[in-house]
Amino acid sequence: MTKLLILIVVVLGILAVAQLARVYELTSRLRGKREEEISDSDNRFNARLMWIFLPVYFGFFIWLVVAYGDKMLPVAASEHGAETDWLLNFNWWILIIVFVLTNVLLFWFAGKYVYSKDRRAYWQPHNNKLELAWTVAPAAVLAVIIIYGLNTWADITSPASPEAVQVELYGRQFDWTARYPGADGNLGATDVRLINGTNPLGIVTRESVATRLAELGQEIAAGDSTLAHAILSDTKKDELTEQVARMRRHVQRIINLRTLMEHDIAEKGVASTYLHGADDVVIKEFHLPVRHEAKVLIRSQDVIHSAYIPHMRAQMNAVPGMTTLIKMTPTITTDSMRLITKNEAFDFILLCNKICGASHYNMQMPLVVTDAATYDEWYAEAITKPFQAPAEAPKPPVTPGDSAATPAAIVAQAQPSH
Repeated sequence: MTKLLILIVVVLGILAVAQLARVYELTSRLRGKREEEISDSDNRFNARLMWIFLPVYFGFFIWLVVAYGDKMLPVAASEHGAETDWLLNFNWWILIIVFVLTNVLLFWFAGKYVYSKDRRAYWQPHNNKLELAWTVAPAAVLAVIIIYGLNTWADITSPASPEAVQVELYGRQFDWTARYPGADGNLGATDVRLINGTNPLGIVTRESVATRLAELGQEIAAGDSTLAHAILSDTKKDELTEQVARMRRHVQRIINLRTLMEHDIAEKGVASTYLHGADDVVIKEFHLPVRHEAKVLIRSQDVIHSAYIPHMRAQMNAVPGMTTLIKMTPTITTDSMRLITKNEAFDFILLCNKICGASHYNMQMPLVVTDAATYDEWYAEAITKPFQAPAEAPKPPVTPGDSAATPAAIVAQAQPSH
């Protein structure tokens, strides 16, 4: 009932205002006054209102800053976060100075130079000095901002120190997976063509290559068997034929990858990245030590994602087919931030900042920042459960049908060479 009464009052108020405007228009016509004619008294009244509006306008702006200042960015929890905030504040001060100056001039001149039929405005179609001044001044300010911003960005994306903690963040619809180096201290090579149920990140090892080839061999054999013995419609037969051909091409690419891997191992020995993947720690946890530089590698399996940690002021796109990099040094632990925020349930959160699909909002993972000793304990426990590819590739069943790449041939090709 209350809502209905409020609605009725609002509607009646609108109608009353409309009627008053109509009455004003009619009385103006009766007095012989044209609507577009403004009297000197009206002009002066509007000019004084401009001066009154000026302090009210800035008073409201100051109130917004005071009332909602704590709703801005949360406290920065990384070294480059503090630098980023300084850069943002530098931009804010430039904007505020220009905002105050232009609005003071706007409303002051609007009130001072009220219309007078005895005064004519000075017409100046062009002035080289003014043109130069308002071109050079903004350009100089923008140059300072851009150079400062580029320096900050270059520092964030520059190579990390050799002592930095390494971690890879792997995004896919709609979750994150972390990968840490194993006991050898190095992350292994990856290839999207090796992704399967036991190798979600496509880590390249001799065993993972053999396993993937054997899996494809089984799928090709099943497809050949179906084409040879099943009764299919022309459409289904064409689809299955194309699917089998696609798997054969996939097999050839993996064989090429295996050849490249063996050549790299032969050339570089233990320095080859293909020898460091078997002990990598693939985990659904993200931990970093405080006051220690971290080198964060970012990859995507499917679409463009964006690794975003608001409190760290860290954001970097995850692009399919390439690895992006950001480095950061956390300065506040999770426990300390819980005291700062007075929120016992607080967690640093890794989010996706690109709208990547229907469950984009749910693509997040907590980041736990601890002291070095606690991190070392967690890492020592995590390293005991490294990624393990199956030790031996499963043998595909013997099926009828002759093809250019039989299951037996694929398995033979898949055997790791040492």
